[in-house]
Amino acid sequence: MSSTGVLAAELIMFEQAGCIWCEAFNREIAPIYSKTAEGQRVPLRRLDIDDPLPPDLGFIDRERLAPLFVLVDKGREVGRIRGYPGEDHFWALLGTLIKKLDVDGTSRERS
Repeated sequence: MSSTGVLAAELIMFEQAGCIWCEAFNREIAPIYSKTAEGQRVPLRRLDIDDPLPPDLGFIDRERLAPLFVLVDKGREVGRIRGYPGEDHFWALLGTLIKKLDVDGTSRERS
């Protein structure tokens, strides 16, 4: 949540222990994610797929799939990436989701 009390865009990652695709993401993307423009725009928030949803994410329809990436902004789902499709495809799919934020005008304050 931002200092103004408005929920900011986040990329929610539902993960599970022993998931080989989660491990691949952790090896290929996680170490650099927060340093990228995408990571700055939509910080990564990790949740265990078996844990209850936090109250601020109660609107997400969960799937029994790991990893599952859900882009959220201001209390709504913008889109999702099911599974980890590899490094190149992940960045392309994430880029497409982030463009939805720009089209909707939901993530950035306009001056």
